[in-house]
Amino acid sequence: MNNKKKNEGQTDFSYYGLYLLDYLRTNKFEQASDAAFIRERADRAAEMYEKARLEGYATDGAQELAMDTLLRGLRYSRYAILREVVENEFSDEVPEEKREAFIHKLLPLVGNVFSVYDLSDDNFALSSDYDLLYTELTGATVLYIGEYGV
Repeated sequence: MNNKKKNEGQTDFSYYGLYLLDYLRTNKFEQASDAAFIRERADRAAEMYEKARLEGYATDGAQELAMDTLLRGLRYSRYAILREVVENEFSDEVPEEKREAFIHKLLPLVGNVFSVYDLSDDNFALSSDYDLLYTELTGATVLYIGEYGV
């Protein structure tokens, strides 16, 4: 029954809408509860696919363009980046069964660290800013664990 309630209101999403909804939920983006945002993105992705096919793109190429349209500006979530830091740098300190709760507890406390970085840049992970953010989050996590533990 819980799954039924969780899936209510999603039955009218297209393939792209369902894909985006899953992606947003998995990576804990704030837009996961914004049906209008999801529909608008999904519609643009479907239009891109159709346009690309009409222009002669192969199915795979059209799909790639549609997915780029669907996910543009949504490559990096605060949650996913913090999860990466915790998994890579603190696997010994934060046991796997406690990571999810730990990340949820820590995320609001490091919000100001994220505020100076543009996570909507699809090339953010390739920039030196990503390395700076990663280092700052690692430091903030060290301080938190030192002060409060896991």
